[in-house]
Amino acid sequence: MSLFSPTKAESNPPSGPASSTVSAGASGTAWATPASATPRLLSALREDLGVVVARDPSVRGKKEAILHPALTALWAHRIAHRMHGRGLRIPARLLARWARRVTAVEIHPGAVLGRRVFIDHGAGVVIGETAVVGDDVTMYHQVTLGAVGWWSENKRPEGDRRHPVVGSGVILGANSTVLGPVTVGDRAVIGAQALVNKDVPRGARVLAPTAVIKEPGRRPELMEDVFTVIASSGSW
Repeated sequence: MSLFSPTKAESNPPSGPASSTVSAGASGTAWATPASATPRLLSALREDLGVVVARDPSVRGKKEAILHPALTALWAHRIAHRMHGRGLRIPARLLARWARRVTAVEIHPGAVLGRRVFIDHGAGVVIGETAVVGDDVTMYHQVTLGAVGWWSENKRPEGDRRHPVVGSGVILGANSTVLGPVTVGDRAVIGAQALVNKDVPRGARVLAPTAVIKEPGRRPELMEDVFTVIASSGSW
């Protein structure tokens, strides 16, 4: 399934496969989003619980998975997002604020999250208001899906997207940062520590430099091992 960059429906109608739909938030702006981003609430909550058991080897069963901090954040967001879409912005923000306090995961109620999203550890994750996250996405701790800053965002027309669209099956490594209205294609991998501010093609790998260990008394050598220097995609 592919995702599309959210745009104003009146100026640029979405196009693409039937798996996408158009939903309007409390502001009345329509965005192109995956149809699976708004499944039945109980179905979504069950899938969230199951994915914790499936992807976290430290969890031994569903009873233990309920204590996973990121699960609390996801469940709270599922409810807050529906409240936000019905115009209950203040109650939605209060619920999101509570979830942030107890889990260290901050997800704006306006953000769209698909099915089976898994946030490992959870600490320090930030997802902005106009972000769209596809199905089966995995995020590690300290991931940011953010905007580029108020000094730029205040100049955008009202209703324009400020945050990333993340395709289905994407992996976002620890402390990776994706900023602005960019699109990360399906099944891409954003390596640990990577900073992304441009579109990422489907299936691509975005790798940040890794630390180079030098033995005491040994002089550094330029580009000694290029594969070691850039191979951060597994550094979770």
